Amino acid sequence: MQGTAEAIGVVGIIVFLAHFFTGVFSRTKIPDVLFMIAIGIFLGPVLTLVSPTQFGQVGPVFATITLVIILFECGTTLKLSTLRSAIGGALGLTLLTFAVTTTIVSALTFWLTDLELLPCFILGALFGTTAEAIVIPLTRQLKMQEESQTILSIEATVSSVLSIILTIALIEASQGGGIQVVSLTRNILSSFVVSIFLGIIGALAWSIVLHRIHAVKNTMLTTLAFVFVIFGVVEILGFNGAMAALAFGITMGNIEPIHSLFFKERNSVKYSGFNETEKALFGEVAFLVRTFFFVYLGISLELISTSLMTLAIVMMIVTFVIRIITAKLTISSSIPAKDASLMAVMVPRGLTTMVLASLPLEHEIAGGELIKNLAYGLVLVSIVMSSILILLLAKTRLSDYYDNIFACRGTAFLKQSLFRIRRRRKALRTN
Repeated sequence: MQGTAEAIGVVGIIVFLAHFFTGVFSRTKIPDVLFMIAIGIFLGPVLTLVSPTQFGQVGPVFATITLVIILFECGTTLKLSTLRSAIGGALGLTLLTFAVTTTIVSALTFWLTDLELLPCFILGALFGTTAEAIVIPLTRQLKMQEESQTILSIEATVSSVLSIILTIALIEASQGGGIQVVSLTRNILSSFVVSIFLGIIGALAWSIVLHRIHAVKNTMLTTLAFVFVIFGVVEILGFNGAMAALAFGITMGNIEPIHSLFFKERNSVKYSGFNETEKALFGEVAFLVRTFFFVYLGISLELISTSLMTLAIVMMIVTFVIRIITAKLTISSSIPAKDASLMAVMVPRGLTTMVLASLPLEHEIAGGELIKNLAYGLVLVSIVMSSILILLLAKTRLSDYYDNIFACRGTAFLKQSLFRIRRRRKALRTN
């Protein structure tokens, strides 16, 4: 009983600290994520008071629930008009960053370690994703424009799907199955299309049911329950439940314009969206679960050797350089330079990378232990470095340098670059 009392007391302290660190962030721009993960590292790897194994199956399930709630709650705040304007830039940033990061990290791993080529690409693939559970809350706390938040939210979700599918395909290839390009492409497309479709259909059906449920007391959490059902069904069918949860949230958050578009000739259809009380509740639940997720993430991290940590730092520095280039090429000039600068440093890795990192070792792939340890180091370094850069952008002249970098970007930067190339070629021909 005493141990239970202590655990409950710690839970209460963590919740109070989460609110305190949020206040610290608003004043100092030091991300609260860093403090919560530090608490987890202190309780776990440093003092060894708690370990991931003590959570059993509850830990991974809780992490998944956190992801679903954050994606759903994020989706409810996205407007269709913003989504329409941001989708092109989001996909461009996601695909280019994922492809270049995966390739460069794989090459660095091959050059700096004794891993063979295919295991190096496995590490590159699992490192290509950003962490939704970290990126989405940070974008809101930093008060970025809605379009900027949407781009980063879409990038985090899409890159996670790409990372999961590609990592599994590469593991299968390393076991003698070979890389089936057609099958891989089909899996990626079906995962996106079918997941989004099921999420939208589920939201349309739920909006009609919700109209009746609103008349019953104590039913505000039934929506979250239905999101979990949608997630579970989509995952059981072999598609991506996280994408379906995001699509569900976006549809429910824009249910009135969607219903007026598809059911304008059927006035008898009665539907409901979310009222302000429900939106506030979803926000509180998202805040609560993400708080404990960050602590769990810190507990799950493992302390690695100095040499591997140094390698992780080198890789992350290269990753930030890559991010500047891909952001400059893909982020629209309509995005403020301040937001573009933040988007260029918003590359933390999280639980998806850690979960995928354990698969090579489970499948007895050569170098599996090294992949896992290096991935854990990359997760920790990416979170710390992203947090430090966010702080420096807010408090130092680093923001001036980033503003200069992103003064010209997107199509304008490409046109300017092409013009310079043509002018140089013309000058060389003249000479």
